[in-house]
Amino acid sequence: MRLQIAAIGVNTPLMGLGLKSDGTMEVPPSGFPAGWYVNAPTPGELGPAIIAGHIDWNGPGVFFRLHNLVRGDQITISRADGSKPVFRVSRVAQFPKSQFPTALVYGNIDHAGLRLITCGGSFKSGSYVDDTVVFADLVVASR
Repeated sequence: MRLQIAAIGVNTPLMGLGLKSDGTMEVPPSGFPAGWYVNAPTPGELGPAIIAGHIDWNGPGVFFRLHNLVRGDQITISRADGSKPVFRVSRVAQFPKSQFPTALVYGNIDHAGLRLITCGGSFKSGSYVDDTVVFADLVVASR
């Protein structure tokens, strides 16, 4: 699969992500590529598809400009089956890591959605204090 976000210049393959031994979602092992959480819906299917990427990693990462997305920006996923579902950004939000809204991000929804996740906020003691989440909804099933 491949993720394309023209508004911020992202065009990246997607690697598969699973769960770590502590039950949290894996993250990509470096700044590129982004990763799709394989235990969530496939992008374009019913429910929230989850894609994670780094904001930086010894320089800008794949989601370095994710916070610049605005409502209405489009996101395209090229799937292995040849389909290309298109999503429209409905919300960009920043949450303290200590108060991450797990149910809002990962919980069931009644339509095909997409969640893009990266770190954000200020950088303290070797890590970012917040997470940036982009919420998007399917607008074109395939093209």
